[in-house]
Amino acid sequence: MHYLTISFSHKNSTIEIREKLTYPSDKSVNGCLAKLNTSDAINETILISTCNRMEIFCSCSDIEGAKKHIFEMLSERSDITVEELEQRADIFDDSTAIHHLFSVASALDSIVIGETQIAGQLKDAFRFSYDQGQCNKKIAHAVKAAFKCAAKVRNKTDISSKPVSVASVAVSKLKSVIGNLEGKKTLVIGIGEMSEITAKHMISHGADVYIMNRTKEKAQALAKEVGAKVYDYTKLNKAINEFEILYTATSSNSPIITDDMIDLCNHQRFWFDMAVPRDISCSYSGMIQLFTVDDLKSIVEENRGIKESEARKAHTVVGRSVVEFFEWLDTLNIEPLIKDIYIKAYKTAEIEAQRAIDNGYLPKEYQDQAKKMAEQTLKRFLHDMTSKMREASHEPKSDSMGGMMQMLKNQENDEIPDKYKNMEKK
Repeated sequence: MHYLTISFSHKNSTIEIREKLTYPSDKSVNGCLAKLNTSDAINETILISTCNRMEIFCSCSDIEGAKKHIFEMLSERSDITVEELEQRADIFDDSTAIHHLFSVASALDSIVIGETQIAGQLKDAFRFSYDQGQCNKKIAHAVKAAFKCAAKVRNKTDISSKPVSVASVAVSKLKSVIGNLEGKKTLVIGIGEMSEITAKHMISHGADVYIMNRTKEKAQALAKEVGAKVYDYTKLNKAINEFEILYTATSSNSPIITDDMIDLCNHQRFWFDMAVPRDISCSYSGMIQLFTVDDLKSIVEENRGIKESEARKAHTVVGRSVVEFFEWLDTLNIEPLIKDIYIKAYKTAEIEAQRAIDNGYLPKEYQDQAKKMAEQTLKRFLHDMTSKMREASHEPKSDSMGGMMQMLKNQENDEIPDKYKNMEKK
């Protein structure tokens, strides 16, 4: 069993590339996962699709076969050649795949180091895939360990102090451009986490915030929660020419704001498109300043510099957690073997106790006591040996040790009935 990650992110791909690779709806995500898992090389998959990244994380039996299947599928969807996708992608397998997963969960691979959204996005991606039957124990083990690692990073470093996100960076960018936000009329389109964070930040700076969404009830719910007002989605054309500040983060497959909707205005407008695919298709460059997620890198780099020391500490935690994870996986491999050894030992005790009775060495009424005594003797004998097996399972040559122990079991000629060989550990 192997782990594999194919990653397209702000590090290696433009927003135009990421748009072509995005899966914006649950239906499209499930379709992608199902298609990925049709490969004989892949058995479990999750898909992480955010404004900054599109990553496929899978458990597979054949890394090369899995890579071939993934790139061919993505090429078909995006109309980008397999060759270009392979050149752009960051590819991680086995220990590097787990290291990358742990880094993502710990917010070390985000466009904003220490940002608070990615953990929730990873959790949602896993839950969705698990609920759809597209992943199971192999990925569950890895994701659970990733969150355990992220918790260690938070506890042992200050990487997540003063938590930030792309949304908070966007508000900071606006503040650096126009200064005081007090009383500024602001429209937030969308009701997701990005929109919620944006609205809260703008309100905390004294802005006059309105929420807009296709489903009015959802807009009303968010507006009530954050202390904003609601603006009817049917008046979108009017709103984009009325509001000075606009943030948009919807899950639309196509732009919701286009050139034909934009009027000439005598006031400056500041638009932040935080969606992938982008919500705004605007070639008009008059009095509109348009920012996308990829335009926020200057503030991101400042944040990265400030947290660089804490990031180094965090990477140390991640490295140790990766080692611990694979040590734990090794114990999973050795436990079934230890169980089988005990089953064989207890069956041997039963056979020898019966032989002692049949040969007249012991009265028949002592049969149970004889069996228990033989079992206890074997248990004492096996205890030290199996403890050392568990310890040795972490060593580089544990596979050789495991192979030797498999020979000891000699299941083909051991005279143990099949029903005993798959018993659960009591």
